[in-house]
Amino acid sequence: SALMNLQSIYIFTHDSFFVGEDGPTHQPIEHVASLRLIPGLQVIRPADGVETALAWQAALQYSGPTALILTRQKLPVIARPVAFTPADALKGGYVVASPDGTPDVVIMASGSEVHVAVEAAEIMSANGVKSRIVSIPCLETFLSQSKEYIREILPAGVPRVAFEAGRRASWGRLIGCDGLFIGIEHFGASAPDKILAEQFGFTTPQVAEKITSFLKK
Repeated sequence: SALMNLQSIYIFTHDSFFVGEDGPTHQPIEHVASLRLIPGLQVIRPADGVETALAWQAALQYSGPTALILTRQKLPVIARPVAFTPADALKGGYVVASPDGTPDVVIMASGSEVHVAVEAAEIMSANGVKSRIVSIPCLETFLSQSKEYIREILPAGVPRVAFEAGRRASWGRLIGCDGLFIGIEHFGASAPDKILAEQFGFTTPQVAEKITSFLKK
């Protein structure tokens, strides 16, 4: 469908190791990165119901195929700034929360990791670290935006972190050699999702600690 530029919509669910107890064969930590390698395929991993609805809109407006990447677990609604508009999310990446002035770090995330990034930023804020949270439901669309827009969202000179329950490969263009990636480079394991989150370093306190340590280097 990508080769023929067909407006197909594919729905993928159970998108990470958080599936848990069905074993590593059912934990697609590599699939999203693989799908993003297909030219012309729009891959969208929404963070909540708002982004999911907008993902459908993006799929209907796109002339080629779209893959919607959805979680198995329930996710909270993301609190957004008053100035948020649907057009922001349709650009593939937008600011969910940001402090006054220049942030100390920009934390990018997609899907089920966005709310964890928001919660981790609250922990760091209590310790004096100012974080900008950027939701990136669609890397391809975000990277196709103007340089001015990308610089507006990801200010130059500010350390960058990418956070996703998958492999790093997709995020290299945004975090570069000096950025931090919090993800998973191995297959999962068979256990409840909360246990796996703790074992693989995906709980809110663990993420906050990893980012704080990164900023101290």
